[in-house]
Amino acid sequence: MSLWPPHSRRALAFAPFAGAACAAALLAACSPGTQAPAGGPGAPPPPEVGVVTVAPGVVGLETELPGRTEASRVAQVRARVAGILLQRRFREGAEVRAGQALFQIDAAPYRAALAAAEAGVARAEANVAQAQALAERYKPLAEARAVSQQEYVNAVAAHKLALADVAAGRAALQTAQINLGYASVTAPISGRIGRALVTEGALVGQGEATQLALIQQIDPLYVNITQPVADVLRLRAAISGGKLRAAESAAVRVLLEDGSVYPLAGKLLFSDLTVDPSSGQITLRVELPNPKGALLPGMYVRARLEQAAAAGAALLPQQAVQRSAQGDSVQVVGADGKLSPRKVRVGPGKNGQWVVLEGLQAGEQVMVDGFQKLRGPGPVKPVPWSAPGTARPASGAAAASGAAPAAAPASAASRP
Repeated sequence: MSLWPPHSRRALAFAPFAGAACAAALLAACSPGTQAPAGGPGAPPPPEVGVVTVAPGVVGLETELPGRTEASRVAQVRARVAGILLQRRFREGAEVRAGQALFQIDAAPYRAALAAAEAGVARAEANVAQAQALAERYKPLAEARAVSQQEYVNAVAAHKLALADVAAGRAALQTAQINLGYASVTAPISGRIGRALVTEGALVGQGEATQLALIQQIDPLYVNITQPVADVLRLRAAISGGKLRAAESAAVRVLLEDGSVYPLAGKLLFSDLTVDPSSGQITLRVELPNPKGALLPGMYVRARLEQAAAAGAALLPQQAVQRSAQGDSVQVVGADGKLSPRKVRVGPGKNGQWVVLEGLQAGEQVMVDGFQKLRGPGPVKPVPWSAPGTARPASGAAAASGAAPAAAPASAASRP
């Protein structure tokens, strides 16, 4: 006799079949054959990656070369007459003008020499008057044979000799005036003067022209940069072979020792014709404006200049290019959203970007950002990339027709 009532015995008998049915349903739900499609509502959307569209054009190729600054004009201030230095008339390190008085040398001996020269000229002019009168008096007498012809010739010669003495006296007078002017030492050029190399009371110009100071003109300033001759020959061969074009712009940007860029652009003046035999390099000279005197002669700088231009080249952000020992490559997003690697030939950098010379076609989309979002070989959703700190441009239908209405459902915005 059973202790369970009849309805309880029927429930216990059905329990094993119910558990088996539930287990089968769960297995069927988890079976791969019944999984939702990848593009269905349950699948994650493709990851968004930032891309840039390739737009080939003529891109200038920049070269960065070392150099040193140099004053455009340099003049040594020297004592051109001997004497005791009495006074310095400038402030060291200041700007001076051409012709400005800088030093005063004792001029007393030169004033005395000038006075003596003036007296010599006066004496010579008096002799001219006397000799001329004698020659004029002898002329009719010689014609009347009252005096000998020889006496008349001597009188004419004495007159000419007196005229020569006047000319010599005037030359001596001019020399004395020049020496007196040299006693006041003036600036030969405009520029910035350095420290005085002598002090008051020193004897200068005795036996040699003593250097008193140095004036340098630093606006504009020269930058002498050097480039290996092998690079110059390679560049010229590429231009003559048609691979590159000669640069149209001669503008040069200068980078200071701290890495900052000098705000004013310089221009390339010339390239030297002689190669330094010790270093195998060619010197190029750049003229650089320096109105505020921020740059000083002798500073080490680096110059960026365009020596050639590449046609059909494109600029890509540096993070878009993967560089390795096997070569340079980028990730190109195809029309189906799939990524494919592409080998490229990269030239020098420009403004924080790489110049891609070969390997890309116009209109192709190159992946720049979002590498960490990739989940295998699946498709991606390309969106326009913009540099950090700039607004991202609108894409798709939003770019063509403006912003979508706020009341539009989310599913409509995701439709193709």
